[in-house]
Amino acid sequence: MRTHDTPPPAEGGPADGTAKHANGGTSDGLCVTLQLDAGRPLPELTAAVNDACVRAEERADRSVVLLRLPDAPAGARSWPGPVDIQQINRWERAVRRLERLPAMGIAVASGACGGPALDLLLVSDYRIGAPDLRLLAPVNDGHFWPGMAVYRISRQLGAARARQIVLWGDDIDAGRARELGLIDQITDDTEEAAHTATVLMGRISDRELAVRRQLLLEAQSLEFDDALGAHLAACDRELRRLAGAEPGHAAGESA
Repeated sequence: MRTHDTPPPAEGGPADGTAKHANGGTSDGLCVTLQLDAGRPLPELTAAVNDACVRAEERADRSVVLLRLPDAPAGARSWPGPVDIQQINRWERAVRRLERLPAMGIAVASGACGGPALDLLLVSDYRIGAPDLRLLAPVNDGHFWPGMAVYRISRQLGAARARQIVLWGDDIDAGRARELGLIDQITDDTEEAAHTATVLMGRISDRELAVRRQLLLEAQSLEFDDALGAHLAACDRELRRLAGAEPGHAAGESA
């Protein structure tokens, strides 16, 4: 769910009390941060994503997962390297877990962004890119890697635009990525943009956000009649919330 272009100015300064984690991530009272090192082996990347998910799931509502996707090392285009299908399956499941978190996902990307970084960018709710950002198609021997990035690019851009990327494997610079909607904001000051987005998005990051994100994800694959039940259930929850009752209880019932 990406409903904002450039967030309004943040209130207050950067959060303090940040704690460093062994996998390179950081967390504070509002934000769980994961800094991706795309040069690490796939099992380590999978463990880092799962660890970030655990930390986000343990928090109360209105938390944010901040994904820092720095310039990838040389050779990042060739993905995923010498791994087996079980490792790929575990990675894809970890990315899907991240995608379904109730927490808002914010990605900050710079330089070359391919392979695992591209996967994480595509599941983020709000995407910030530096001017030097280049989205790299994961290609091996001239063929686009057939992972779930293909699926997400197709769902987010439509088949016609996705075909151009998947079949030709061209790099996408920051301006083109913004035009396509693959990123939401281009800025030189990614730190300030990340802080601003964290403050703003934290206000709307909760389990109701996850419901709306799921409705968006399902909209392109479900027929109207099949989708209607889920939308009515979400509308009922919202009516109860607006009436001051906890979701799951009628407005006139005690919790």
